[in-house]
Amino acid sequence: MAKDIGIDLGTANVLIYVQGKGIVLNEPSVVAVDTKTNKVLAVGSEAYRMVGRTPSNIRAIRPLKDGVISDFDVTQEMLSYFIGKLSVKGFMSKPNIMICAPTNITEIEPRYPG
Repeated sequence: MAKDIGIDLGTANVLIYVQGKGIVLNEPSVVAVDTKTNKVLAVGSEAYRMVGRTPSNIRAIRPLKDGVISDFDVTQEMLSYFIGKLSVKGFMSKPNIMICAPTNITEIEPRYPG
């Protein structure tokens, strides 16, 4: 049976809830990107710890602004990383994932990232 997963994409933090386990992840909504290569170097807490301590070519990005996705590609990378951190052992099938979105977003903003 598939587990249900709830994701709250917050401007400050991302929370992930897994059915039967509760909140399993609470990390900052930050991604460190190398501006020369566009490569993601760190996500979440690790990226947050890098803020102000990196060379000028590494930029900390908050891909959500005012409760909505402002950078689809970086948000997709961040979500992939966080979901990959979950222990999926024991899942008999792919989990059902629900992502929370604000009710006052425009028709363009709920677009699938990617």
